[in-house]
Amino acid sequence: MIHPGAMLGVLGGGQLARLFALAAHRLGYRVAILDPDPHAPASGVADLHVCAALNDAAAWQTMAEHCAAVTIETENVPAAALEHIAQRIPVAPDARALHVAQDRAREKSFLADHGVDVVPHRVLHDAADIDANAADIAKLLPGVLKTSRDGYDGKGQAAVNSLPELRAALSRLGTPSVLEKRVNLRDECSVILARAANGAIAVHPVPLNRHVDGILDLSVVPAPISADLHDRAVRTATRIAEALDYRGVLCVEFFITMDERLLVNEIAPRPHNSGHFTIDACHASQFDQQVRVLAGLPLGDAGLSRPGQAVAMANLLGDVWDDGEPDWTAALGHPNLRLHLYGKRGARPGRKMGHMTLAAESADQAIDLATSIRRMLRRQRQPAVVTTQNAAGAAREEALPISMSA
Repeated sequence: MIHPGAMLGVLGGGQLARLFALAAHRLGYRVAILDPDPHAPASGVADLHVCAALNDAAAWQTMAEHCAAVTIETENVPAAALEHIAQRIPVAPDARALHVAQDRAREKSFLADHGVDVVPHRVLHDAADIDANAADIAKLLPGVLKTSRDGYDGKGQAAVNSLPELRAALSRLGTPSVLEKRVNLRDECSVILARAANGAIAVHPVPLNRHVDGILDLSVVPAPISADLHDRAVRTATRIAEALDYRGVLCVEFFITMDERLLVNEIAPRPHNSGHFTIDACHASQFDQQVRVLAGLPLGDAGLSRPGQAVAMANLLGDVWDDGEPDWTAALGHPNLRLHLYGKRGARPGRKMGHMTLAAESADQAIDLATSIRRMLRRQRQPAVVTTQNAAGAAREEALPISMSA
């Protein structure tokens, strides 16, 4: 067990590292991050910021020297970093799990080898693969071509409906890439769990997820799905964690087809955007669990702190800032809303700037509230009224424009 007061490290400094640091501080730990951006979201709350590239071996050594244990917040960390650091201190997850999860082709092969249903797909190494297997590949069309590495939030993907479109997309995205058959989806859900070194597992409530343009838009718990679907999803995610001998927080994303088949879309070896509701709605959040696993503490209670309530989590993308600073009065004036902003310096379309959670009596009510309040954030901004003094010292009111985000 690593006791409070010690320093825990995170490879990466984005919003997931920031939320990890806040959870670690509540338990009395200090936090170090490794990130090349001097203004990374986690830099404002970390005790130590090693400002270097994620593939900088000297920076790995610095983290190993200053930290009692190290975790990750992104799959883009080289597996070699965890291998190197693990020679001196504990890491979670380990390099093997990261190696599988950070590459779509390896991930799908691993899942298929362990009897897990995935979307029909084919790995394309070059254009010659298309020419040599055109008849079989045509059976996967229409489909979605995805880069094998580094794609997220709809990036590194292209919808393809024909072989010529596939060839063009492969040339644009690069190789290797994975072609997935487009399936007739009814819903999407995810399972977020924590697995300790002794094999103990704690599973959070299963959220139903809604995506827009490949980016998670909203999650709601409890997921309005059948008990059978829920149990199958939990069993499958647990089986994956055990097959990986996983240590840490793991998210497994599922497609639910119209005939109620569960297909694993992908796995994330870290806390996940769809699990952000746990910060406000569960006894122990996904970030609390990440700290606990890394420090060798017993897992916390992953259940809802107020059973019977529904909770919706809505992402706040840079689009909300299109017309200037959002009207936060609309959000902060609601008694059941919790707002989380990530401290990012520049808002741009599609960039995750924060999220909010709302509790209500039912899933539909929670969704309606979250979407309506988010819509209100983007309403026509009014000029701010401030009091100043003129040269004679008399007070007067001036209307000033509300500033854009930095």
